[in-house]
Amino acid sequence: MISFNKTVAKYTIKLLDRGEVAEGTMQFTFEKPAGFEYKAGQYITLRLINPPQTDEEGNNRIFSLTSAPFEDNLLIAARMRDTAFKNSLKAIPLRSKIDMDGPSGSMVLHKDSTKPAVFLAGGIGITPFVSMAKCASHDKLTHRIFLFYSNRRPEDAAFLSDLQSLEKENLNFRLIATMTEMEKSSQKWDGETGYITKEMLAKYLKDLTLPIYYTAGPPQMVEAMKKMLTETSISDDNVKYENFTGY
Repeated sequence: MISFNKTVAKYTIKLLDRGEVAEGTMQFTFEKPAGFEYKAGQYITLRLINPPQTDEEGNNRIFSLTSAPFEDNLLIAARMRDTAFKNSLKAIPLRSKIDMDGPSGSMVLHKDSTKPAVFLAGGIGITPFVSMAKCASHDKLTHRIFLFYSNRRPEDAAFLSDLQSLEKENLNFRLIATMTEMEKSSQKWDGETGYITKEMLAKYLKDLTLPIYYTAGPPQMVEAMKKMLTETSISDDNVKYENFTGY
């Protein structure tokens, strides 16, 4: 990951709100510091101050922002594993202070709108793409954007309804959500099933070699997507990625 900033700024912010956005996934809302600017797709580092719990994983975590730059607050989302950091973030009182560094990261939308953008997301890897999709709609960008979003079940798919609303709002944005374990779901699903494959991409993309590809999620998923794109003769220069470890 490469920062846009030679010197990453440091802030102290307050936790304003939190709530569940999918089974086992929570969203956290923080105040946006005065003068803080970032690009959709970038991330921040949060550092807990005197947390009620701590462990060997430490008190720092990196989170992609799910908020868009035009929004008043900063939003992140996290899979709620049983770690001291996440237990503390869930337990500390609202208005608690947290240290923040950022923004960082280079996985932002390319400028050439003649090249479509293809987002390949698995699970909590959806977070930077939520920000990018919001921003594209708000700024009325002319880029064609295709978001392939893989989850086990609809119950696990954070921000699914928000993304479906954005698809209706922005005619240049296409959501292709797919589920891999529908036999474990209690919900109805009429969309795609199975993993993201070259065949699934070809079903929605006229020319697989034209877009700029972005992928984020668990390392195993990201490596699978990179391998698939390489085997499809996609240039490494046209692939941007971020691994989400420990989430």
